[in-house]
Amino acid sequence: MTVMAPIARSPVRPGARLLAALALAGSLVLHRLPLRHRVLALRPLGHLRYADPTVLAELHDAVLAVAPRWWPGRIACTEVGLATVLACALAGRRADLVYGARHLPDAAHAWSEVPGGAAGRDTGDACDRPWTPVARFPEQVNRAYRS
Repeated sequence: MTVMAPIARSPVRPGARLLAALALAGSLVLHRLPLRHRVLALRPLGHLRYADPTVLAELHDAVLAVAPRWWPGRIACTEVGLATVLACALAGRRADLVYGARHLPDAAHAWSEVPGGAAGRDTGDACDRPWTPVARFPEQVNRAYRS
């Protein structure tokens, strides 16, 4: 059995907290819509340049820091991943929302990713059972609509 040590997070800058709060609110609203509408909402973000992995990690930590404990609904990997992508977009940069899966036992997960790094992917026992990316947005959407 693998035991993951808690990750020490650095304090989040106020500007990042503001972006994360706005992005989390947007993510929770978008999650009321069907998946196809969420995917289309990410389509315009494809023209932005990718964020630096350190910026992605900072915004992901900020989203986790501003997530309200009193919220009666779900705030899990899909909501946090989408909020991180939206926070990057509000900062003028791009990150991809990735949906992945793994076997034994079967599980699904979502995280945000840029070339050179990912945020929210390696949680729990991910080192023993790595995630396999299944879908990536907005990258796949933009490739599908180019012609």
